[in-house]
Amino acid sequence: MPLLPLVESYLEQLNQLPPVTQLSPEEVRTLLSMRYKLDPNHKITVGEISERLLPNYWAPINLRIYTPTGTPPFPIVVYFHGGGWVLGDLDMMDGFCRVLCKEAQCVVVSVDYRLAPEHKFPAAVEDAYAATLWVSRHVEELKGNPEKIAVAGDSAGGNLAAVVALMARDKGEFSLIHQLLIYPVTNYGFDNPSYKKYAQGYWLTPEDMIWYWQHYLPSPETGNNVLVSPLQAESLENLPPASIYTAEFDILRSEAESYADRLQQAGVPVLSKCCEGLIHGFLGVPILHPVTNPFVLEIAQNLFRALRNKS
Repeated sequence: MPLLPLVESYLEQLNQLPPVTQLSPEEVRTLLSMRYKLDPNHKITVGEISERLLPNYWAPINLRIYTPTGTPPFPIVVYFHGGGWVLGDLDMMDGFCRVLCKEAQCVVVSVDYRLAPEHKFPAAVEDAYAATLWVSRHVEELKGNPEKIAVAGDSAGGNLAAVVALMARDKGEFSLIHQLLIYPVTNYGFDNPSYKKYAQGYWLTPEDMIWYWQHYLPSPETGNNVLVSPLQAESLENLPPASIYTAEFDILRSEAESYADRLQQAGVPVLSKCCEGLIHGFLGVPILHPVTNPFVLEIAQNLFRALRNKS
């Protein structure tokens, strides 16, 4: 289907801004923070919201913990925001985390991992894994169910969620029951159908991704590390079931769909859906809420079922 009309008008506004490739990380962070502070989902009320530093960790990593109303124990979802590993903070996806908490009836632990270029790979991966490990060891304190821990994230955060799932399988320190990946980055590469088809005119461009990768990676060769490119993992067997959502007009669509295909080939149950008429990053765009809210609710409701092993 074509771009949704509201998305088209939003893209016209974006075209008035300089591309990220012409800005510093600090300048892009300022522009982004102005946008997401308008998110109406910030007003959604959940049972409790608290913040704390990740205990006994050598870097100061903030956690924001969303607890639903109701009777515990609840499933727990560890969430990683997007932003190309360069942008974002706990406020960026606050509205979406509130929706997940309320609609999926789960505790959401949002992780403010360290950003590049100040902290290049593997800093974000280390923080994401450490936060999930801590959650797994403090489930009762968080009013959670130790048998129902999941990871989730959007864009670069989806990359981190997929990587944490791989690490959890290989290290064996905790188990996950689900991974929710929303338009995730799964591969360091620029030659796939969606990169060619949606290269210009849909906000996220190949040049933008090169800019993000250059800030995140210590060297181009690092891009072949499976903790950067989970699509390059030798085996995807024995990973937790996945829900993978893509945007129709997104250069990252093909690599996310390839990851879904590889998971299925490895015997991992996968729900894979393309959100038609939308662009990359739609979750964090307040002006698009009239058309994105149905997708947001669907993601949360499907997560509710996945956390309870319901089809």
